[in-house]
Amino acid sequence: MPDFPKPAGSPVYLAMMVIGIGIGVVYWSRQAKNDPSLPLIYFGGLVGAFLGAKIAFLFSEAWLYTEHPERWLIWLSGKSITGALPGGWAGVEIMKRVVGYQGITGDRFAVLIPIPLALGRIGCLHAGCCQGNEVCGFTWPSIPVEIGFQLLALVILFTLKRRQLFQGQLFHLYLIAYGLFRFAHEFLRDTPKPFLGLSGYQIICLLLSLTAAIAFVHRRNKMLESSIA
Repeated sequence: MPDFPKPAGSPVYLAMMVIGIGIGVVYWSRQAKNDPSLPLIYFGGLVGAFLGAKIAFLFSEAWLYTEHPERWLIWLSGKSITGALPGGWAGVEIMKRVVGYQGITGDRFAVLIPIPLALGRIGCLHAGCCQGNEVCGFTWPSIPVEIGFQLLALVILFTLKRRQLFQGQLFHLYLIAYGLFRFAHEFLRDTPKPFLGLSGYQIICLLLSLTAAIAFVHRRNKMLESSIA
């Protein structure tokens, strides 16, 4: 029976999560000065992210703890970034349909999202979860590596946005990159891999990258059609 660190019991983890949400609230409140629909869209994304994070955990490893004496605490506290991303994406798209919003919001989400994800990993450091495997006699620094990925992504996305490159596609690019990074990185992480040597998170990441790539091509074709018309 695998052990399970309890991030919900870490005050640092909770603080990082609250700070990350707070940054999003401030950012989207400022954006709402020009468009009052944006806070609702952010709320939809936030709800979707929490639901997706829970579903990803339930699919990937929650069922491994059915005999654990603290299984209810594990099931309640467990969540995953790999599910938060597609869940948040779905939540945004659903809310946009509800409020009738026709604009593209992905670029603004893209330059924001690495910040709360990096903060969340800082919380993981304190909680003791999301550790790496033993590699050549030392423990792989899985959390610092992922924080590094998020900071690098933030710099690249900010640069692309500032130079007006890949407009309307930044969020798709981030999802493709993160899905591929996490799929490869997962082999070095100490997570259950019950699906033919793959973890549930790796399956989710492959689907995430594939879906984002399809969305990238679809939007590119749509933009080309609009420019030709």
